[in-house]
Amino acid sequence: MANASGEQILEEGAHPYDFHVSGPRNLSSPTWRDIISSNWKDNNYRRTVMACFIQAAYLLELDRQENKTGEEGLAPRWWKPFKYKLAQTLVDERDGSIFGAILEWDRAAALADFILMRPNGAPRAVLALRGTLLKSHTIRRDLEDDLRFLAWESLKGSVRFNVALGALKSAVERFGSCNVCVAGHSLGAGFAFQVGKALAKEGVFVETHLFNPPSVSIAMSLRNLGEKAGYVWRRMKSMFPSSVEVHPNSEEEDKGSSSTSQGWGLLRAEVKKWVPHLYVNNSDYICCYYTDPAETAGAKPVVVDGSKTTTLLKSDGPRGDVTAKMFVMSKGPQKFFEAHGLEQWWSNDMELQLAIHDSKLITRQLKSLYTPQGKPQ
Repeated sequence: MANASGEQILEEGAHPYDFHVSGPRNLSSPTWRDIISSNWKDNNYRRTVMACFIQAAYLLELDRQENKTGEEGLAPRWWKPFKYKLAQTLVDERDGSIFGAILEWDRAAALADFILMRPNGAPRAVLALRGTLLKSHTIRRDLEDDLRFLAWESLKGSVRFNVALGALKSAVERFGSCNVCVAGHSLGAGFAFQVGKALAKEGVFVETHLFNPPSVSIAMSLRNLGEKAGYVWRRMKSMFPSSVEVHPNSEEEDKGSSSTSQGWGLLRAEVKKWVPHLYVNNSDYICCYYTDPAETAGAKPVVVDGSKTTTLLKSDGPRGDVTAKMFVMSKGPQKFFEAHGLEQWWSNDMELQLAIHDSKLITRQLKSLYTPQGKPQ
């Protein structure tokens, strides 16, 4: 949850989560100039707005807990400056908590400011998903899903997964996949990734923004342990004379190799259509595994909109197909709670830089789109 800077002096009666207190600075409403040369084409502006929409999802639940409705709540102040409106709240039926929202372009609000058309690049609808709230009303169900991911690296068994996927599908049916975005922070980023991935598996590609996505799970640790064991076994086999080397069921191995090759062929053909955006801070141990040097290789700097950004490539081929874009905080919060917070992603003095090109973690997560998985959920 984003917090106002400790150095800020609050106006009398102002709430620390109010947009004009802790929100982005020097941010103006869309103008005719923005329509012609849209701010939405700027990656920094797009990132800022997505982070603000997720903040609104957090505040919708806090408003609910404090019995604030409509204009008296804090949440609307985080989408109105961008000319969006609340179309749907996503509710967890287990405890009645709000864990996300669908925000849509508000044409009436835009016309009131003499904006006759939606800025080029602005989505018609955005699905925003919050992360864990350490409040008595929500902590049980939030932590239940946190533990679900920790155990299985999957959230498909959660009530929230089905609700979020249904809401995203509905928005895509109304507006088309190219006019819809999904964004999430922390646990919400885990849900955003997996619902976006589920649609991608059906051939529907939605722009996806993942802030501080969880990167560590017991399932992943066990998988890595198995990979290391396989590596040791291959090293041991290489020490034996070739005459005594065992080739168990080479026909099945050939089939497996062919299947893997076909899977990667599909990945090369399709992955360019779904390129999730990841935003990570190396001081955040929840998401830092994406940039772990042990899991990365082959960096090549790329500059986008004045900020250096990573472009992750698949790990086993020369073609260099882009699978994800990762924005790594190079100058920002170092303490964990700030490094995992949302406020850093709309800060004016932030610096993003290219850190890596190839992440085995994200490559493996995307590869599973095209290869059968037998993992329990």
